[in-house]
Amino acid sequence: MIDYEVLQRISETLTSRRNADPSSSYTAQLLAKGPDSILKKIGEETAELIMAGKEGNRLHIVRESADVLFHMMVLLVHAGLSIDDVLVEMRRREGISGIEEKKARTVSK
Repeated sequence: MIDYEVLQRISETLTSRRNADPSSSYTAQLLAKGPDSILKKIGEETAELIMAGKEGNRLHIVRESADVLFHMMVLLVHAGLSIDDVLVEMRRREGISGIEEKKARTVSK
């Protein structure tokens, strides 16, 4: 069984770090540095995930995926969003053809 609640708990913890002392929390440090640092970290972790995918090591793929997801969630907090906002969008897309969903995004821009 998938534990979606863990994502919500992590999201709540990350949100609580918004006003934390940066010397006491890695997340608070990232949030204090602002979006450029957060985005740079997402880029680094994504590159590591790509390399893990090329390597084919399943454990490495899982760990790097967790890193990407964590840092994405930090960006969500920075933007005043949460994982719930992403899950709502995923639910909206569920059952819709990827081709049709992409067309709808292009038309609405």
